[in-house]
Amino acid sequence: MSAVDLPEVRVLVSSCLLGERVRYDGGDAGTASPILERWRAEGRLVPFCPEVAGGLPVPRPPAEIDGRDGPLVLSGDAKVVDETGRDVTSQFLAGARQALQAARDAGARLAILKEGSPSCGSTYIYDGGFTRSRRTGRGVTTALLEQNGVRVFSENEIAQAAAYLSRLGADG
Repeated sequence: MSAVDLPEVRVLVSSCLLGERVRYDGGDAGTASPILERWRAEGRLVPFCPEVAGGLPVPRPPAEIDGRDGPLVLSGDAKVVDETGRDVTSQFLAGARQALQAARDAGARLAILKEGSPSCGSTYIYDGGFTRSRRTGRGVTTALLEQNGVRVFSENEIAQAAAYLSRLGADG
């Protein structure tokens, strides 16, 4: 692809991974990666936090999917609750829909999202009991993106994301 085409090949990325203080505890999950830095310089990155976009404040009580995972939240068969017991499913769904729209608007065909998050986890999330126990599963935003053809990688898979982008013919 030529440099003229670069803006069309974008990467949705969790804002917290870029150092934005949007996590539930008011912190970030900044990830030092030469690949992310190169993509940032090339204008490829589309920073996004689905939980903030869905209307949740910073800081906020931690939230978990009630022992299930993102696809079941999307189908209405599971919910997301915060540590106080408040149902925050509608905010998670709204944020996931906005993330999908941001990806579509930007032409993003892949995303790098924060592992373990009830929104963004791609291989694991927490068990829903606020015990800090991990379980295999995907977050709500990851599930919606994947259902709509956006390939999701975690911050531990940036090299694999670059290889995928390269296979798309984007010189990633």
